[in-house]
Amino acid sequence: MPGHLRRQLGVGYFVRTWVQIARVKNSESASLDQRRPEGVTDATVSAVGKVSEALECADRARGHLYSFHQLMGHADLLLGEAVEALRDAGHHEQADRLQEDMVGRNVIEDRWTFQIVEDFDDNYWSPFRQHDQQIRDELQGGVRHVFEAEMKQRRRTHGRRHHEEKP
Repeated sequence: MPGHLRRQLGVGYFVRTWVQIARVKNSESASLDQRRPEGVTDATVSAVGKVSEALECADRARGHLYSFHQLMGHADLLLGEAVEALRDAGHHEQADRLQEDMVGRNVIEDRWTFQIVEDFDDNYWSPFRQHDQQIRDELQGGVRHVFEAEMKQRRRTHGRRHHEEKP
């Protein structure tokens, strides 16, 4: 993988990925369809999968929230440049109005976007992740993506290149 991509993803990503690969390779199970812990029903796998799917949706929403945060920060910086351009063009009254009323303005009452992101992380996303983990631990022995692993087994062409069951 190119170095610039490794830097963007971070070392933690690769450590987690290689630990996960090692777990699968060192697993006593011969295939991904055996990842389901003994006694776990289809209904449980489906229900736990729904919890994880909901978390994945919240993860995507969090990404959009970070996009909003970055876009609004960029908009505020651009607005600062626009104020300077108005001043340079001799439009001091308009520049002053924008500077005083809009540059650095809260996007919602009492909050900049970083505060919205922090509140979301602390009050929704982090507790949701904890619930997801706890439910997986209690109901599936901590195994992730059981539903998807079993779907992969059903959908792949056994014995065909690029359809291998595990890395």
